[in-house]
Amino acid sequence: MILTVLGSLFLAVFPGGPASHATLAVADPDSTAILATVTAFHAALAAGDSVAALALLAPDAVVLESGEVETRAEYATHHLAADIEFSRAVPSQRVVTLVHSEGAVAWVAATSTARGTFRDRTVASQGAELMVLSRTDAGWRIRAIHWSSRRL
Repeated sequence: MILTVLGSLFLAVFPGGPASHATLAVADPDSTAILATVTAFHAALAAGDSVAALALLAPDAVVLESGEVETRAEYATHHLAADIEFSRAVPSQRVVTLVHSEGAVAWVAATSTARGTFRDRTVASQGAELMVLSRTDAGWRIRAIHWSSRRL
């Protein structure tokens, strides 16, 4: 783990495996729990664990990806398998740039850089991610994900 101080925030980079994750951690317990949920979602994708990934999505979650808006059920049957395949095949580094919560609602913004090969194609892309979460009896759950990317 590499830890860098950014003002009152800490940037922790966890290298290794096909995906390298950077996480912004703050002293606020809610922010720590919020980040743990987002990190667990990405870890589930990298591990190929669709059950764990879906468990972190609220029943009414929406995923905005590839110009489409999908319900949780649609995501489970359409893009989830490809997202797992991509996550496992292409090394990437995520940097969380914002964690904000207001009561039982939170959002996390991150950027990523991915370089590698996916389905016999070279990948070099910059991505942006926004996740909206809400606090539930089971902990923080992801209510919306918006992913966008562009070639480097």
